[in-house]
Formats: sequence, C-alpha cells, structure tokens
Amino acid sequence: MKKTFNRSRRQTLAMAAALAACALTGAHAQGNWPGTQAVRLVVPFTAGSGTDIVARLVAEKLGPALGTSVIVDNKPGAGGTLGAAIVAKSPADGYTLLVHSAGHLVNPWIYKGLSYDTIKDFTGITPMASLPNVLVTAPSHFADVKDLVAKAKAKPGGLNYASAGNGSATHMNAEVFRLAAGVDAQHVPFRGTPEAMTEVMAGRVDWFFAPMVSALPLIQTGKLQALAVGTGKRSSALPNAPTTVEAGVPGSEYLFWVGLFAPAKTPQPVVERLQAEVAKIMASPELKERLEKLGAEPFTMPSAQFNKFIVDETAKAQQVVKAASIKVD
Repeated sequence: MKKTFNRSRRQTLAMAAALAACALTGAHAQGNWPGTQAVRLVVPFTAGSGTDIVARLVAEKLGPALGTSVIVDNKPGAGGTLGAAIVAKSPADGYTLLVHSAGHLVNPWIYKGLSYDTIKDFTGITPMASLPNVLVTAPSHFADVKDLVAKAKAKPGGLNYASAGNGSATHMNAEVFRLAAGVDAQHVPFRGTPEAMTEVMAGRVDWFFAPMVSALPLIQTGKLQALAVGTGKRSSALPNAPTTVEAGVPGSEYLFWVGLFAPAKTPQPVVERLQAEVAKIMASPELKERLEKLGAEPFTMPSAQFNKFIVDETAKAQQVVKAASIKVD
C-alpha cells in the first residue's frame, strides 16, 4: 500500500512539474519572448535575391530591437516551397520565421501535393517592402520594350525569358507582361535571381523581370540594360526607365512584395511584437534611404490586414496561373 501511494505521489509530482514547465514555456514564448534565444529568418531563395536582400536589411535592425540575434538562413529550391515547408513544420514559438515574396501565394496553384497549406499553416505578420521588378536584357539586345514585343511576335516561341523559379514573383511578372503584350515565348526557370541574371547578361536568355534590388548595380555598371519597370509607377532608382504600361503594354503592371510570416498558432503577442518592430524599422529614415537606393519602398500593414491581403492575392494568383497555364517543369 505504501509503495502504491509513493508511486502515485511521484506520478502526481511529475505531472505537476511537466505542467509547470509547459506554463513557463508559454510564458517565455509570450511574455519574455525572445529572451536570449536567436530568431531565425528562413529565406527560401538564394543569397543575393531580392527577398534575401530585404531579409538581411531587416535582420540587421531587428536583432537589436528584440535584444537577441536574428539569423538569415537561406533554404532555396522548388520555387520557395522547401524553405516554406521548414517553417510550416517548425514550432509556433516565434523563433523560426519565413521571409517570402508574392510568389508564396502562387505555389499552391502550381505545386501538387505540397506538405503545407499556404493559408492555414502560416500567420502573416506584415509585408516589409515592395520591390519593382525591372525588365532587363543584355546590353543592346533590344532597343526598347516595343522592339522586344515586335521581335517576339515576329517569331512566336523563338525568344525566351528567365525567372527565379516556377511561380516566383519574377515569373508571375513575366507572365502578366507576356499575356498583356500578347506574345509567345519560352520560359526558362532558374534556381534563383543571380543565376538568371548571369544568363541574361551572357545573352543566352532574352529577358528577365529581375528584382530591382538585385539588378540595379549591374544596370549602373552597364552589364544589364533596363527597358522598363514592372510596377504601376516609375522607380526613383531608375527615373528614366518607363513602366511597362508607359512603354506600350497596358495591363502589365505587377506588385512584387516581400513579407514576414510565422507558423500558424504563433502566440498573438509575439506576432504583434514582430509587426510593431518591423513597422518601426521600415519607417526609419535610414532604412527608407537604403531601400530607395535599391529601388524599393517600405510596405507594411497590421497582421489582420495582411492576412486578408494574402487571401485576396492568392485568388488573383490563381487567375494568372490559369491564364498562363503555369506548370512545374
């Protein structure tokens, strides 16, 4: 009888200790988060991509704001789905986050059997920046946008265009442009932006809607030629470059943005803290100036608004995927 009592008492104490540990963990995640534990920003694209550049600019300031280290971890592949899957399966404790682009909302329509649900398995924290894509070619490859369109129409399927992967924002911008211009050309997906730009510079690929933050240095040194920007308004970084609409292709504008996501069920206080800190960072004169030099602009909103934006933009992405018959090659 005594042994049974002692065993029961030990079990009760063990359960109490476990519950206490859970309570402390929850308190840590919400009240004292992040403490001294490092926060990891998973970027599902290669280093040097537009998404990566924004992530690193934010990480540099977010670490001191949170009082801990913020590490950028590149996990490229499969149009950003590999990195997204890592975050979707991570504990919802605020220590593993995803920095993804507008391409995140395209993937459910082109990748069958994803291990995660783009809407249900993530909480949108905030967009961080909008980045114009710039239509680039090798120097003197085309005179202007009208020349590109004319040559593409004269030789249906004879020209090709690059992207940073199937369904990426660079791919979507190219498809929106191609559909609006009424041209037929061959899509050549690459592992990331740097690889695509290398092939365009060499003239092996005809054009690419490159993120401005990645392409601008190469444009300034004459290694790439900028024909137009893909957004609805001109970029202050390339004020002489027209928009694709101004260049004669109405309906071709496309918004490329980079945002911050957390696994679903991440504690709301953590989400709110991250959103507030990122909003402060993006509003700072220093970061605004650094983004402007790269042709990007701060773009933030509250978490609830961002999550509605995600749902709406995912539906729009489906329409483009269907119209362009985008598939994983």
